[in-house]
Amino acid sequence: MIHYETTLKVRYYECDPMGIVHHSNYLRYFECARDEMIDSWGYGIEKCQADGLTFPLVSAQLRFHRPALSGDVIRITADIEQEPLAKLYVTQQIFNGKGELCCEGSVTLGFLNSATGSPMRCPEKFLSLMRKAAEKE
Repeated sequence: MIHYETTLKVRYYECDPMGIVHHSNYLRYFECARDEMIDSWGYGIEKCQADGLTFPLVSAQLRFHRPALSGDVIRITADIEQEPLAKLYVTQQIFNGKGELCCEGSVTLGFLNSATGSPMRCPEKFLSLMRKAAEKE
């Protein structure tokens, strides 16, 4: 349905003393790609929050294949295969500069009304913008 890719350069401070990316940063890289993807729909995080929408992480699964290294330019993908109802499921991958798979995983995001903190269905505005992005694929 939707495929998004972005790149970023691994920064030294994200690595351990051996120059290997610390495992906690892969989840941050996943988030960078998701944020950019939603922003590319014209509905960035700030606009979502202004509309009273937050979408916290409900679950995450990561599988590591090889390390990314300090200075690598990594490619991060985000794929949405189905329209969300009350949760958004995103599968993601990270590749090093050689195109080798470093990490793959999936995240589940919920939709919350920020005023009440209550779970909600996917807002129509979000769904409409996501559908428009899918049509461009």
